Amino acid sequence: MSEFKLPTEQVELPSKGLLYSEDNPLSSGKVEIKYMTAKEEDILTNQSYIKKGIVLDKLLQSLIVDKNIKYDDLIVGDKNALLIAARILGYGSTYEFEYEGEKQTVDLSTLENKPFDESVITKGKNEFDYELPKTGTKISFKILDGRDERSIERELQGLKKINKDASPELSTRLKYIITAVNGNPDKKGVREFVDNFLLAQDSRALRNYIKLVQPDVDLTFFPDGSSYDVTIPIGLSFFWPDAG
Repeated sequence: MSEFKLPTEQVELPSKGLLYSEDNPLSSGKVEIKYMTAKEEDILTNQSYIKKGIVLDKLLQSLIVDKNIKYDDLIVGDKNALLIAARILGYGSTYEFEYEGEKQTVDLSTLENKPFDESVITKGKNEFDYELPKTGTKISFKILDGRDERSIERELQGLKKINKDASPELSTRLKYIITAVNGNPDKKGVREFVDNFLLAQDSRALRNYIKLVQPDVDLTFFPDGSSYDVTIPIGLSFFWPDAG
């Protein structure tokens, strides 16, 4: 069957590759993915993957052509771009979903990457500096990648076992986002700072600043007759409604 050759497409990453080191293939700012086949549909219906919450990760790993790319290196925004491209190549650009009991339809091919402030990026380095406006504390932070997201999920699951009513997602994520406080990269010190000294005003200001510098796809959508936007949901049904 060697005469068959799967078509592929180059996907432009929202980050433009700027946050990856020069020796990382992601620094090219592009990722080649193949069109979905029956093999990928098997992945989408794999109950073990679904229960573990890794089905979309397994799907993208299967679609990425360059096996030198370490999937966990992808920041979340770049991963979103690949998911959208994979959906369009696999099932077309028309996506229907339900919002507040009403069916909504969006053309995924019209989605654009968010503008972000490239001037604060040191090419090849995923690290940013920021001074908290209320206290003047200087911190460094990074954009989370797949490895960070998985660690956060494991930590949250562990905390739930200790206290099922606990909901520390925001503070837990900040402990991974912030990489240094006043130049000190000690992880224990960062965690203590988040738990005991990070004011709510500063936390909000930091999160808003991250939105300005974080590359991603603009997933906002205005439902019919609405004056405010919602975020387009990306889950298992994003690829295949019947799979859920």
